[in-house]
Amino acid sequence: FPGQDEDRMDLVAEEPEYAPGDTARFQVRMPFDSATALVTVEREGIIAASVIKLSTNNPVVTLPVRDYAPNVYVSVLAVRGRIASIQPTAMVDLGKPAFKLGVTGIRVGWRSHQLKVTVTPAKLVYHVREKAHVKIEVRAPDGSAPPVGSNVALAAVDQGLLELKPNDSWKLINAMMDQRPYQVHTSAAEMEVVGRRHFGLKAIPPGGGGGRAITRELFDTLLLWNANVPLDANGDAEVDVPLNDSLTSFKIVVIAAAGTGEFGTGDAMIRSTQDLQLFSGVSPIARTGDSFAAEFTVRNASDRAFDVNLTGAIEGLKTNPAPQKISLGPGDGKTIDWNVAVPLGVSALKYHVDAVASATASDHLLITQQIIPAVVVRTWQATLVQLDKPFTQPVSIPSDALAGQGGVQVRLSPTLTAGLGGIEAWMRAYPYVCMEQRVSRAIALEDPALWKGIIADLHAYTDSDGLLKYFPTMQHGSDVLTSYVLAISNEAGLTIPDDSLSTIQSALNNFVEGKLTRDEPFAVVDLPMRKLAALEALSRYGKVDPAILSSIQIDPNLWPDSSVIDWWSILERTPAIPKRTQRLDDVRRIMLARLNAQGTAMHLSSDPRNDLWWLMVSPANNMVRLVLVALDANQWHDDLAKIMQGALAMQQRGAWPETISNAWGTLAIKKFAAAFELNPVAGITTASLGSTSDQLDWTHDLKGGSLDFTWPPTQSNLALAHNGSGSPWAEIRTSAAIPLKSPFTSGYTITKTISPVDSAHTGAWKQGDLARVHLKVDAQTDMTWVVVDDPIPAGASHLGIGLARESQIATSNENEHNQSWVWPDYTERAFSGFRAYYSYVPKGTFETEYTIRLNQVGTFQLPPTHVQALYEPEMLGELPNAPFTVSP
Repeated sequence: FPGQDEDRMDLVAEEPEYAPGDTARFQVRMPFDSATALVTVEREGIIAASVIKLSTNNPVVTLPVRDYAPNVYVSVLAVRGRIASIQPTAMVDLGKPAFKLGVTGIRVGWRSHQLKVTVTPAKLVYHVREKAHVKIEVRAPDGSAPPVGSNVALAAVDQGLLELKPNDSWKLINAMMDQRPYQVHTSAAEMEVVGRRHFGLKAIPPGGGGGRAITRELFDTLLLWNANVPLDANGDAEVDVPLNDSLTSFKIVVIAAAGTGEFGTGDAMIRSTQDLQLFSGVSPIARTGDSFAAEFTVRNASDRAFDVNLTGAIEGLKTNPAPQKISLGPGDGKTIDWNVAVPLGVSALKYHVDAVASATASDHLLITQQIIPAVVVRTWQATLVQLDKPFTQPVSIPSDALAGQGGVQVRLSPTLTAGLGGIEAWMRAYPYVCMEQRVSRAIALEDPALWKGIIADLHAYTDSDGLLKYFPTMQHGSDVLTSYVLAISNEAGLTIPDDSLSTIQSALNNFVEGKLTRDEPFAVVDLPMRKLAALEALSRYGKVDPAILSSIQIDPNLWPDSSVIDWWSILERTPAIPKRTQRLDDVRRIMLARLNAQGTAMHLSSDPRNDLWWLMVSPANNMVRLVLVALDANQWHDDLAKIMQGALAMQQRGAWPETISNAWGTLAIKKFAAAFELNPVAGITTASLGSTSDQLDWTHDLKGGSLDFTWPPTQSNLALAHNGSGSPWAEIRTSAAIPLKSPFTSGYTITKTISPVDSAHTGAWKQGDLARVHLKVDAQTDMTWVVVDDPIPAGASHLGIGLARESQIATSNENEHNQSWVWPDYTERAFSGFRAYYSYVPKGTFETEYTIRLNQVGTFQLPPTHVQALYEPEMLGELPNAPFTVSP
């Protein structure tokens, strides 16, 4: 409404909620003795209107409430005429006509849909590991029991977690009765009467839519989740909630729904306590070589003084820390610490801490700290051989490798699946987490739990059009990603729920028909290739209508290898395509002509068109997919072994360099082995390295196994021999931890600076300081999907992650000097570091910043800062980081 701030007045509803049939009362806070008011009921238009008289003796508007659910807005425009007793002057006209406008909203019709849910725990205070008995009562809006067969969902959550991030998802009635927006624009001529000063929007409604000897080690924030608690005929239920070892408050929330239109939520608080309490200040992670003060807080929650004896044992260290003794008054708390140096070769440190004040006041704590390597053990060389004759290979540890880490691994298998060992190790250690990478890892590792997690999150990764997104926070999905997930899940025999599958298939079909568009960051003619990939995925489900091919110009001779393979697969699975037999012959001939024989292997000819990294396509990916489509078509039987060898020759250090190639390659190796390698292996395979030897008896290990050796002190020969029938495959991998000593640049150059947030900070870093990390990256070429991976010291915590009570000032000026206008599509802030994923990075310089708080005293090792193009792995940069010291 045009006007100015002083033309607005307050309109206050007597109640925030009304039922149809009620009479709503509103107080009009106007500055007039009397006025004529236009009263309107509004929402998405004018529902009702009336004109009334208002005065200071009765500044109240009453309205009958009709079926306005879930909400409605009431507007009052109060107009006062000229006051004859006040004459205008040359400077001001105080008696001229005036008006005021007020708007407010009310909820309507909620009561008839709102269940009353009462949660009553048997008591409010418990000890750790007790069971809290909880009674639940659910009543319909009229006070009766809900329909027979109703049930509720129950969640018991650590209140500390809810303090950091409240959970509004269980407010079911609010979600089902979501308020509708105002959507009314009012204009009138009052300003022409009272005077024209400043125009602006006015009066828009705010908003829019006890001492037992138990070692405490169970600290999950979720005590219980039961999605189906049945109610009895009275609408009641009883539940036992098992408490864990946390000394905190817990919120027990019950979410109820009855029939199709009644909803409610109820909650209660309980807490667990004991007289003497231990709290850990140990970081969840540390790195090999870190030295720090492991802190624990001891608290006296009783009303009497304690002398507390503290002892500790740390699994993973050779010696235990010295005992300590402290005195605590009633309600006092003190912090103690033990110096810890993380040794080589441990994956975790377990802290057993005992605090004993008396026979009735003690606490016992077990904390596990994950140890991650500061220098990662990587596979540096790998080879795959078939033991049809004895094999010998000289082996020596790299000169700059760290002693005591890595070694030589020999994986034996009766089939080519021995080559999966390097892929499994590479994929298991792979750190990044977009949808493609999650799917690829689940398939390459054959991990049902990973796939189950993907399906559980699938709705969050699906955009409004039905395409899959790389990250849930992105607005738009990708046809490239959607085609890949649909195709490879089918090849792996994994199931997508019918409702999600139908949505995804419909989206891909719309994309092929041109009803749905997605633009790529490069100005390249790739739409036909993307459509063929989508059709290939749809053909696996029999969802290709031959008529849809009219949107693509069919000319396989001009296509890259990936599109020709897609076309071959579409033809094999879609018999109704016109001239199918002739087209199949043509496509096989084209692919065969692109294969070059080199000794015992065959390779696709080198062509820059085949390295389409922005479409998740690579030469290695084409090779393994060619094996799969030829096996399905039962073609090229005599050449498939050579093609498979050519694909394996493209591995680097025992795996292909991209997640997609490793996922497709895992499926290709298994299918090839099932079709070609049926001869059983029997006998004994022996392996020796220097003075150490080992063997595998195939009688007991029909599927093979692994023989592992530590690095010999000097160069030695690795000797392998098989005595028996068949020719087993052996994958030989050498791994070592080699620290990065100088910056490495292969497409990206990294500059890193760390500065204090507090401008008054001087000298060394201290516990509690805020540090701003600035990363500047120089990219040599345009690239899609680039990740920036930067470690932080153990014990440090990120700021700016959206938790309650977090300092907004500390992060308010992050990236204020970033002039690159390149922003990440997704960021991870983990205990170990900061990761930023960019869907597109142009040639030139881009920057990013983040802020951390230094919480732990010590000296911390840091792995290199890493920047890499995910689908062009040779485009990378690394920067070594010096140890980071934090003083008390």
